Amino acid sequence: MTQRIEIAPSILAADFSCLGEEIRTVERGGAAMLHVDVMDGHFVPNISIGVPVVTSLRKATRLPLDVHLMIENPELYIQAFAEAGASMISIHEEATPHLDRALSMIREYGCQAGAVINPATPVAALSEVFGKVDLVLVMSVNPGFGGQKFIPGALGKIRELKRIRESYNYSFRIEVDGGVVQDNVADLVRAGAEILVAGTSIFHTPDAAEAVRAMKETADGALTQKV
Repeated sequence: MTQRIEIAPSILAADFSCLGEEIRTVERGGAAMLHVDVMDGHFVPNISIGVPVVTSLRKATRLPLDVHLMIENPELYIQAFAEAGASMISIHEEATPHLDRALSMIREYGCQAGAVINPATPVAALSEVFGKVDLVLVMSVNPGFGGQKFIPGALGKIRELKRIRESYNYSFRIEVDGGVVQDNVADLVRAGAEILVAGTSIFHTPDAAEAVRAMKETADGALTQKV
């Protein structure tokens, strides 16, 4: 499987008073998709955005919307987010006892399906669904807040996922979210990450477009280096 690196700016870190312009800026920088964090104040200790914002985002950009549901009982909301315009919907292994069913629902509504694991959750927790997901998202911070520092143990999980995918010929992509900054991009890519979610390190810079370009350039450069 050829590794293709994509940068997914997380709008959680954007300035919502001028969200349309923020989106256009990262589009100019070459963002491949927008990462949309949905938090319910129960599964994670914060509340963010919901279906209406996703509906508005769909009108504001042609980029794929990578919707990350950090919510309890995600199966209750999959249809609404799919109809709002999500391109990909990722749900946490820890948030539902019916992961297989929920992933099937996501695909039934025409979206790519992703499974997410928190820092304390082992990769093995997803062993029964590897053949049913389009992507696996490794949380490299504890979910709920932006601007946290990267948890190094995520690198081992990414490497493990890459080994599993190659050994069993799975087709899922590997995504990483949390504490992704210019300084660790190369290590993440060499480990096997293909979708890099970054919020603060893009939107909280003087030039978000340049931040996206620089991250992509570093990532692409890492692909040519031997591990």
